[in-house]
Amino acid sequence: MIKVNGLNGYNRVMLKKGFLITGAAVVFGGLIFSGFWAYRILVLTGGRSARIMQFLNGENRKAFPIIKAGTHCDGYQFTFPSDGYVGFYWDDSFRPFHRHQGIDIFGGEKPGITPVYAASDGFLTRESDWVSSLIVRVPQDPTSADRQIWVYFTHMALPDGTSTIVDKFPKGSNEIPIKTGDLLGYQGNYSGDPLNPVGVHLHISIVKDDGNGHYLNELRIQNTVDPSAYFGMNLNSRNPDSVDGCPTK
Repeated sequence: MIKVNGLNGYNRVMLKKGFLITGAAVVFGGLIFSGFWAYRILVLTGGRSARIMQFLNGENRKAFPIIKAGTHCDGYQFTFPSDGYVGFYWDDSFRPFHRHQGIDIFGGEKPGITPVYAASDGFLTRESDWVSSLIVRVPQDPTSADRQIWVYFTHMALPDGTSTIVDKFPKGSNEIPIKTGDLLGYQGNYSGDPLNPVGVHLHISIVKDDGNGHYLNELRIQNTVDPSAYFGMNLNSRNPDSVDGCPTK
């Protein structure tokens, strides 16, 4: 059998086939991957994005379900922290590789108007470099008594960084006892970029403890928990409907 560049004809053909199969597998895998994220962004979250824009633009506001602050579902520990329309849910995706770590509550008012209240009893911390954020340690997770959790609130500031958090909780606050319903601040639109503010809303998420008494990085969804079991509402991205409060029995 004739050899070509050290390979006989049969082996060379088989090598080409191997390259073709590998290339096809890579392309196929890429299509599946792209399709997965396209589905999450365009189908699951895309409809909510459009509805939020309508809400923020004041289009037919009466058609949007507004949950009132203080709403409490029987059998669940947390109360709803702010008046508003739940626009984005836990595990929504706005862009590839992004998974939303909490829920976004849009009050429909200008920044600094819609109050934000504590969702549960706990101990409040505001790190010294936090412009618009607070975090509350809840010593006993209501869904698992052997661990503690943290409740994170953010976007409570104006675009220029002027905080809408109440003066009682200045930067550097640490482990201040609070009660359910205590006023924490007001919804804002702070993004870190004064020229590109977000729509006025409150972002709230349930963050896991690291096992040593400190919260994990909230930016990773793996470090957060689906809030549905805490509020008694379907706040997961797999819910195609708008949440309008506690489920009816």
